[in-house]
Amino acid sequence: MVIKMVDKTIRDEARADVRDVYDTMRDNLIRTVDEFAKVQPQYSQSISNLQLDYIQTTKNMIQTSFSAQKQFASVWNVPGVPYGDLFARQSNEMTNNAIRSVGINNQLTINALDAARENLKIYNRTVDAVTDFSTNVAKAWTTFFAQQQAQFTRQA
Repeated sequence: MVIKMVDKTIRDEARADVRDVYDTMRDNLIRTVDEFAKVQPQYSQSISNLQLDYIQTTKNMIQTSFSAQKQFASVWNVPGVPYGDLFARQSNEMTNNAIRSVGINNQLTINALDAARENLKIYNRTVDAVTDFSTNVAKAWTTFFAQQQAQFTRQA
């Protein structure tokens, strides 16, 4: 009789240790994710600043290179480009089409990101539901086995 009591105590302590390990692991993972979350705004700001600097550098490069070409053309008396008006009109049309395409692509990308975010929310709710279901199944089986164990103990 005493041996069973000691075995039960050891089993209870082992269960408590297992729970402590799970709690510690969960807490450490949550702390790690929280640390990533703390620096995320800084990463986003740094990336945004880099993009803005890149855009400004690109615009500056375009302005400088065309200004230099224009100066060379005026210094060397390069004659006007034949069909200049036609070229300018076609260039404007192509640019407008490209800008519209980029706008459509941007909207599609934003919609895809929003959909991915919604899917994450749905996934999170699904994980919660599956966890609740699994917990309920485990509790039901535990109750069933405990009742069966008690019934066998009474019969013995």
